[in-house]
Amino acid sequence: MISKQITDKIAQFETPFYLYDIELLNRTLETVKSEADRYNYKVHYAIKANFEAKILQEVLKYGFGVDCVSGNEVKVAIEAGFPANSIVFAGVGKSDKEITYALEQGIFAFNCESSHELEIINELAAKIGVVANVALRINPDVDPKTHKHISTGHADSKFGIAYKEIEDVAARLDSLTSVKITGLHFHIGSQILDLTVFENLCDRVNVLVKWFIDAGYNLNHVNLGGGLGINYANPEGETIPNFVEYFSIFNTKLEIPSDMDVHFELGRSIVGQCGELISKVLYNKVTGGGKNFVIIDASMTELLRPALYSAHHAIENLSGGDGSKVYTIAGTVCESSDIFERDIELPTLNRGDLISLKSAGAYGSAMASRYNLHDLPISVYSDEI
Repeated sequence: MISKQITDKIAQFETPFYLYDIELLNRTLETVKSEADRYNYKVHYAIKANFEAKILQEVLKYGFGVDCVSGNEVKVAIEAGFPANSIVFAGVGKSDKEITYALEQGIFAFNCESSHELEIINELAAKIGVVANVALRINPDVDPKTHKHISTGHADSKFGIAYKEIEDVAARLDSLTSVKITGLHFHIGSQILDLTVFENLCDRVNVLVKWFIDAGYNLNHVNLGGGLGINYANPEGETIPNFVEYFSIFNTKLEIPSDMDVHFELGRSIVGQCGELISKVLYNKVTGGGKNFVIIDASMTELLRPALYSAHHAIENLSGGDGSKVYTIAGTVCESSDIFERDIELPTLNRGDLISLKSAGAYGSAMASRYNLHDLPISVYSDEI
């Protein structure tokens, strides 16, 4: 990662802060575009992963659309310059205000999560005299083989229309005159590393697309979501995920009409490896049980993932250090869960040493908070220093 190459330059900034490798981001975007273009696939960037203005401007250069899960995300995407007709709006809890705003903008499609939501979109669209383009989000009951907190496609998930409800929902569509069903949408989870999961998804998608077409629906697209994971354990060894195999699986396994567009919503796999959280050692201490604790000036308010679901981020001592020790790396927040890593061997850490927490470009700054009245972290970009 770039922090080791420019440690002297970044030492001037007050920690903690996010450091983004813009050259790596662009190489990743180029890879996504070239592999998606190989099959004429359309990509929407999942803005929830990282909505930094600089990041969005880099994504915009590649002609991608945006996947949003809130009205404010739709607004930010439009204000950043993304065409409204490239924006999809998902999420289980869209408010009336958010739906109306998106309708007024003329977005590409609402990814609709329930039959009740369909009724509400229909009512709101009728009020302002428009027809809403809708893709039905189907929960395919596919095990994504990932952490339970980021699994969205199993039977008891809150996301999507249940597999067994499809016929009932379809039977009501003709009565909803202010919505037009233009596609189907699927998203089974995040941080998926077992790519056979996507083969299983294709099997379900093939069946469902055929069912809707046989039932007389004129679908023009299918949205396969995202979910491709990144290498948190060895980020230096895999800075760009395997987009070649990822897109190839769908090209091989999907059996849908050739005139249907295929869409994806990629977030973490695009921005995850380009970001690092840079922190500084505040204190060393030894617990009563003999554990070496290091307190750094970052915390769960800057990077929530480890506290939220025990996520792993590789950690590097950028300042070097003689010898090594086994440490527990802890943050400053008054919560016992504010731990970044336990029992990790690192070069000896001293007060003032710079620390990098890797693979923090996705769901890092986007989830930052001001708990304990912490300041929000600034962002530093490699091409600006």
